[in-house]
Amino acid sequence: MGVEQANGTPEEAVLPPTEQDVYDELDVKMKKYLRGEGANLEVLKDKKLKGQLVIREELYGKSAKAAAKAEKWLMPSEGGYLEAEGIEKTWRIKQESIAREVDILSSKNQYDIVLPDLGPYTQDFTSSGRYMAVGGRKGHLAVIDMKNMGVIKDFQVRETVRDVVFLHNELFFAAAQKKYPYIYNRDGTELHCLKEHGSVLKLQFLKNHFLLASINKSGQLHYQDVTMGEMVANYRTGLGRTAVMQVNLFNGVLGLGHSGGIVTMWKPTSSAPLVKMLCHHGPVSALGFHPNGHLMATAGMDKKIKLWDLRKFEVLQTLPGHAKTLDFSQKGLLATGTGSFVQVLGDFSGAQSYSRYMNHSMVKGYQVEKVLFRPYEDVLSIGHSMGWCSILVPGSGEPNFDSWVANPFETSKQRREKEIHSLLDKLPPETIMLDPTKIGTVRQWRKREKPTKEEREAEMDAAVEAAKSNPLKKKMKGKNKPSKKVKKREELVARAKKPFLEVENFSRKRQKMSEEIELPKSLQRFARKKATS
Repeated sequence: MGVEQANGTPEEAVLPPTEQDVYDELDVKMKKYLRGEGANLEVLKDKKLKGQLVIREELYGKSAKAAAKAEKWLMPSEGGYLEAEGIEKTWRIKQESIAREVDILSSKNQYDIVLPDLGPYTQDFTSSGRYMAVGGRKGHLAVIDMKNMGVIKDFQVRETVRDVVFLHNELFFAAAQKKYPYIYNRDGTELHCLKEHGSVLKLQFLKNHFLLASINKSGQLHYQDVTMGEMVANYRTGLGRTAVMQVNLFNGVLGLGHSGGIVTMWKPTSSAPLVKMLCHHGPVSALGFHPNGHLMATAGMDKKIKLWDLRKFEVLQTLPGHAKTLDFSQKGLLATGTGSFVQVLGDFSGAQSYSRYMNHSMVKGYQVEKVLFRPYEDVLSIGHSMGWCSILVPGSGEPNFDSWVANPFETSKQRREKEIHSLLDKLPPETIMLDPTKIGTVRQWRKREKPTKEEREAEMDAAVEAAKSNPLKKKMKGKNKPSKKVKKREELVARAKKPFLEVENFSRKRQKMSEEIELPKSLQRFARKKATS
């Protein structure tokens, strides 16, 4: 409420400095969400249009204000990166130095589990990052609660394990074993043996479609619906054996890297690849997709790491180096691993130009099998030949989680409700496509243009020439006379002309019928009059 001055004009209320700072901060955030400066509506003479645009501008302002308030109050945490001083480089900073500066809870995320007799290890996280499944090549499987670093269940299957992947939540996970993939629950009980998949090398789960995808030794790609158990698709890639497979979370398209340097992209409703692109002059060793779906990273045996723009299918950047495994974080950092060396690359310019951000060298003799960023945490998990470990990578995880999407602290009741809602919102396989923004739009109708008379004649002439140039078979004596050859040639020419003559006769007949129809007397005055000579 304003204060009256001596001249009767109200004086603006003076707000406390803290409240004023909050309003200033909200104004700054609002500018980020506004669509530029508002249009000058005073020059408009049409009152109706002016009123509609005024309402529209008010809605834009309200939505920008709501977005600014949500960012201010609902997303309080801000992500940060390592910052070097002077001539110092971020990639020279060691994990010991980072551990000394972070809080106790974050320092607990830095560990090294050594199990030399059961490795190399591969791992997978749930969408919330709360649980981790690990699988050792010698048959060791385990489910771990990352909140308190407690082992929920670990057991030995006594055969080779090549890959593990969680299904829709932490209650079920699939393991690619020596002969077939198996599905287990969190207590280690075997639920299903998927014999139709064969000897699987790599597994991926499409959580929005409830599809388990696998690639086996024979180069066969399988899609199985885990809700009904039916096999949705089974395709031969035709490009040989591969163990490089990654799903694009943006559109559900599956990427495969092959030994000929080719990357193919698949969907369950197409027996042929959607995209087939030559990425390297040697076998593809690793593949990764950015969370925004428009950037792909590939590594090949030609010792090059390439970044691709999937909207144009062009190379954006080529980096020297070899990588056995690649993974993008939620904030766009790229982790590469080869031998006993892990490198993290970052795009800090915003121009999709990646440069070195962090380096990590493991104990000599450790061979990296898989690198994987933990969701909603600044942690990179590394599976290697002697076990698995994790390092701190500041700025890699999303600082604010949405409890409706992925809640690391969800209760069993919330998990049940979320499972039911996700089943109700399950997407059919037909919705998987390269550009998912096309879903819900209307396809534009294009009117077919009729070919002109000259074009029809040209097509008929081309068909006749093709019929004349067609070589005739040489037949036995008596049936190969010149007269019979001429007759056969005339039959071929007549057969080539027939479809064009039928179309022309049909259009003439239709025109004649329309002319012969006698209109009622009341409508005859509107008919086109014939020209009188």
